[in-house]
Amino acid sequence: MTCFTHTFPNGLRLIHLPSDSPVAYCGFAVNAGARDEDPGEYGLAHFVEHLLFKGTARRKARHILNRMDSVGAELNAYTTKEDTFVYSVFMEEHFGRAFELLTDIVFRSTFPPAEIEKEINVIRDEIETYNDNPSELIFDEFEDLLFCGHPLGHNILGNEDSLRSFTSAAGLDFTRRFYLPCNMVFFSMGRFRPEKILRLAEEAWNGSCSPVPLHRRTPPPVLPAQNKCLSKETHQTHLILGGTAYSMYEDDRKRIALFLLNSLLGGGMNSRLNLALREKHGLTYGVESNLTAYTDTGLASIYFGTDAKHVGKALHLVGKELSRVCETRLSTSQLAALKKQVKGQMALSADNRETLFLFLGKQFLHHDRYETLPEVFAKIERISAGEILEVANEVFAPARLSGLTYD
Repeated sequence: MTCFTHTFPNGLRLIHLPSDSPVAYCGFAVNAGARDEDPGEYGLAHFVEHLLFKGTARRKARHILNRMDSVGAELNAYTTKEDTFVYSVFMEEHFGRAFELLTDIVFRSTFPPAEIEKEINVIRDEIETYNDNPSELIFDEFEDLLFCGHPLGHNILGNEDSLRSFTSAAGLDFTRRFYLPCNMVFFSMGRFRPEKILRLAEEAWNGSCSPVPLHRRTPPPVLPAQNKCLSKETHQTHLILGGTAYSMYEDDRKRIALFLLNSLLGGGMNSRLNLALREKHGLTYGVESNLTAYTDTGLASIYFGTDAKHVGKALHLVGKELSRVCETRLSTSQLAALKKQVKGQMALSADNRETLFLFLGKQFLHHDRYETLPEVFAKIERISAGEILEVANEVFAPARLSGLTYD
């Protein structure tokens, strides 16, 4: 289906994807996240996301929560290193209700002082829950190792000291800096016609974009590979290996070749790392290979957990598989099978409507376009075995990888 797009006089961009389901979606994607915080503000982007639901000039917290819940709809939000998403899922007849509420909380939140202490305690519990899960915490600490001293390195949740410094004024200042129409996208998916969105939007968004300059992001420096071991009271030893990779604006062929390679290494039960570590040797319950693309850099990593006595053997096997993809070109049949598997995985992922909706918003926020599956599949088919071998040596060559261990 063809997307409808529009840019309003205030700079806010809109994209709507028609669908044939009575369940509809809409939300705001803001081009601001944890990396946009100043020193002393660590955790503020995530704090703001929480406080959006705690009061506006028109509503108290209980009214915000009840507005969509009372009609069986969902209201949600999340923060990443570079983005904040605020959205709702609802039956299509409640689009007007969702649109008005989201506009209210995104543009008119007041960050009531009475709500701040309660929400700080909620976020503190969120941090402690995260700290209790070494298989998740290690990813944050690895980014801190890889991007040491750079805003991409600090975690999204912040820490107790920074949380205690947050006030209503801090939240309002952050939204004045970043929650600008020209720095966000409104995205939707459903059976309703774009004309309905335009009619509501022209009534609600009739201001002009503030001329306040946006925060300029500075790319992280390229640091030499390093290894770090942290003592943790965990049953298993957790390990992560990786390094910098391509940004979301890198050449399409390189990004897609790396995407294929990542799937080959750790993208399923038949991936090379899973077959080597789990199926053949029973060294780990799970091993995974991951990619993250930022606006000016990227991250590729391999993670697994195993008993301390198996660490040496597991690392040897991982190194062996990395050397293999860096030295040996895929055969024609191997490449065809890999492409078939990746396209199948992408089709299944796109069948999850919420996943598709959020991908729509993120892609339009950063690329000002939406690529359909057939368009992506066509790009995948053009990738050669030689290109995969090239990106393997640029990203996964063992000599350029850093490592972090929880022992």
